[in-house]
Amino acid sequence: MTVREQIEAKLDGRLAPVHLEVTDESYMHAAGPNAESHFSVVVAAETFEGLSLVDRHRVINGALREEFQQGLHALAIQAFSSAEWNERQDPLKPSPPCLGGSKETD
Repeated sequence: MTVREQIEAKLDGRLAPVHLEVTDESYMHAAGPNAESHFSVVVAAETFEGLSLVDRHRVINGALREEFQQGLHALAIQAFSSAEWNERQDPLKPSPPCLGGSKETD
């Protein structure tokens, strides 16, 4: 099972989301395209209703504790309640570019 599949399975099991996107963004970083170390998550779930953004991130990071211990380095999170997701009109934000000091430059 890939890291992406592990993330999807854990978040799906923990949150029962109405929407879940997990994208491997390792290719955007010095880790390289096959590193499976940098991911973005867009998730909408009823569980997030009434939670602050910080608390939503804590829920997600807690669910993925084992993946972080096994080499998951970075996770860009966009977390919405189900109602926010259904009412959302703004486009999703792209992940920021890598600013890591070890990224190769031309």
